[in-house]
Amino acid sequence: MENELYTYSPITERPPLEMPEGKRLAFYVGLNIEHFRLGQPATSSSPLTAGFVPDPMNHGWRDYGTRVGIWRMMELFDDCGLRASAITNSDVCARYPQIVEAGVERDWAWVAHGQTNSILHAGMSEEEEVPFLDTMLAAFDAALPERPKGWLGPALTETFATPRLLAERGFTYLLDWTADDRPFPLTVPGLISVPYSLETNDIGLFVGKATTGSDYEQIVMDQFEVLLEEGGGVMALPVHPFVVGQPFRFKYLARVLRAITSHPEVWVTTSTDIAQQHAAALEPVAV
Repeated sequence: MENELYTYSPITERPPLEMPEGKRLAFYVGLNIEHFRLGQPATSSSPLTAGFVPDPMNHGWRDYGTRVGIWRMMELFDDCGLRASAITNSDVCARYPQIVEAGVERDWAWVAHGQTNSILHAGMSEEEEVPFLDTMLAAFDAALPERPKGWLGPALTETFATPRLLAERGFTYLLDWTADDRPFPLTVPGLISVPYSLETNDIGLFVGKATTGSDYEQIVMDQFEVLLEEGGGVMALPVHPFVVGQPFRFKYLARVLRAITSHPEVWVTTSTDIAQQHAAALEPVAV
């Protein structure tokens, strides 16, 4: 089966992004704000108890993010003058309203992340997915100043129908397809892909590969330096408050954010602003 969502286009045949004030690199932080349902296995610190119901070890670890980690990170973002791209489950609106209120006060860009990270979209029929998305959007409409324009599926999951269903509901970009360093058009009219990253994602590095804090700092800065030298692209830094919001890791996040956001050639922005700036130049390509 061929991927009909986008066509092959080498980066050498596409112009670099145009950025405000002649900046060389667009940078955004993808702040994953998630709700995990009790008794359902999910991202875990320890596989030893991951199948238990209840699972205090892993569920409490995940809850640390919304209770403590995100508030620590908010102070850092404020200090760096950074607006988060808040990749948010709609269940967060009811479960953790203080977080949503704080994000609205800070004018964060909101990215829909499904209802909960306990339910993935892979395998849903269209008849199941339509009401699921509409319930998600109803929660966002009630809690946010405006409906999210971007989408990252829980665990980056979609169905073949998801992009079309999202476009029909006013979405303009996806983060799921991590295939490029620049935005690119999708075959669904009005929809583009904006870069996201698995390679610098704190879950993959810290939980999946047991990376140390100092190695995380080196990896993120190596990514930054190469992309800055090449110019004309996007650097996404995905973070999870229950992972990099832990004190012994947080100090390294603080170091990289202060270094990157203070660089004069970096456009510190959001995924939504990147999509808005470049959507008009990216016409859908039919297959």
